[in-house]
Amino acid sequence: MSEIATLAGGCFWCLDATFARLRGVSQVDCGYMGGSIEAPTYKAVCTGDTGHAEVIQLTFDPAIISYATILELFFALHNPTTLNRQGEDVGTQYRSSIFFHSEQQAADARKMIADLASDYSDPIVTEVTPAVTYWPAETYHQDYFEQNPEQPYCSAVVAGKVRKLVQEYGNLLK
Repeated sequence: MSEIATLAGGCFWCLDATFARLRGVSQVDCGYMGGSIEAPTYKAVCTGDTGHAEVIQLTFDPAIISYATILELFFALHNPTTLNRQGEDVGTQYRSSIFFHSEQQAADARKMIADLASDYSDPIVTEVTPAVTYWPAETYHQDYFEQNPEQPYCSAVVAGKVRKLVQEYGNLLK
């Protein structure tokens, strides 16, 4: 039986490229969650006025990869201490957020944050909020890194996160 996780940790291209490589993850989609308008577009979300975060929504088999492992990787692959920012990406759409789909996911996320708090010199600002309507991003955002590895942002930012995943978590790869 599969489960869904929805995570926001900066540009969704980074999370998509990394989580899609994991054993037990059957699907990763880029999209938007947490905002105030229906059917947001990338252009609208980029203004920072819609309240949406760039998210990935992944389907995973908890018998192969646990939600706790997904959260561990999530925190390892982005900076959870910068409010509304990941590197040079600035705005509420780049916030760190875990959108939970069950009370167990909420409890696991809060426990992970508490357990990791002492590992950071600054406070973790990751939001833990209920999942609301998921809006898929435009088709060209799906598997963006795989289709555009030479694009400057991909080669400068996304590729580094993929390298980190391979080097530090290679045992979890497909």
